[in-house]
Amino acid sequence: MPLTKAKLESGRYVNPVQTDVGGLSVMFKVAPRFFFGRAERSPEGPLGPFLTEARIYQQGPQSGLRVTWFGHSSSLIEIDGVRVLIDPVWDERAAPTQWAGPKRFYPPTIALEDLPPIDALIISHDHFDHLGAGTVRRLAGLESQRRARWITSLGVSSILTSLGVDAGQCTELDWTDAARIGAITITSLPARHFSGRSLFNRFETLWASFAVIGPKHRVYYGADSGEWSGFAEIGEAFGPFDLTMLEIGAFDPLWSDIHMGPEGAVRSFHALGGNGLLMPIHWGLFDLALHPWKQPIECIDAVDGLKLWSPTPGVPTEVVRGEEIRSGWWR
Repeated sequence: MPLTKAKLESGRYVNPVQTDVGGLSVMFKVAPRFFFGRAERSPEGPLGPFLTEARIYQQGPQSGLRVTWFGHSSSLIEIDGVRVLIDPVWDERAAPTQWAGPKRFYPPTIALEDLPPIDALIISHDHFDHLGAGTVRRLAGLESQRRARWITSLGVSSILTSLGVDAGQCTELDWTDAARIGAITITSLPARHFSGRSLFNRFETLWASFAVIGPKHRVYYGADSGEWSGFAEIGEAFGPFDLTMLEIGAFDPLWSDIHMGPEGAVRSFHALGGNGLLMPIHWGLFDLALHPWKQPIECIDAVDGLKLWSPTPGVPTEVVRGEEIRSGWWR
């Protein structure tokens, strides 16, 4: 399937393939399960503490590629001399308010004020677990981040500017569009998901995955997506990837079209070429589904022959070709 620009139909963006995102019927099916088994969906006790040593950022990665995973889908990628912060959410809750909704399992591992200067921030789409209003407001107000480019999907910059980001810092990308940041190129690519910060504005802004390509390293950030046939084309056009970041959590058969889960991540990794290392994301920080919180990582950790790269939250970790990382922090 060729990779194409996004399509608008009656003012709403559509997925690259036929996709069922669910509706009221799914909510009725979910309700009985939501009110039972809640204890398993969150850790029984406190996790961590997880701390990021800011001084580490004073020296670049020896390998040329280093990733700090802050939990869920938030990561700092240092790639070929460029710092890219992806979907940062430091908010207490992944929700419209900070008094109700899915709450963090552990505090942020570093204060936003202690982050090094960022060259680019990627906001893949407008969902609350990827675009935290409080986080964006604070980052927008930091003098240390005044030169950062905010790379996002079509329509999302209006949300960012409403939260204080300078419009001149925002770059919106359609699928297959690219932005050059220093030595790297960030390309927006299709994903199988949806958007909306309420039930009434779904599909009005675009969602995307991203290829982050430098002169020596290649990273694919899958963001939120169900499985789809375009992964093979992405791998052929932008791979081979040193690190492939794919979601494993918040999955369920009722919404498998938009969240691939651990088994889907393994299949998608192979569809993308199966090169390099697979980094599981979108798990371990918020209760956003119905499964036990450890289930996604337990499932993928048990797969034989998989080159897994799963670090401890908050620890800046070098990505070395062929070397797995299997932190057991969640056990």
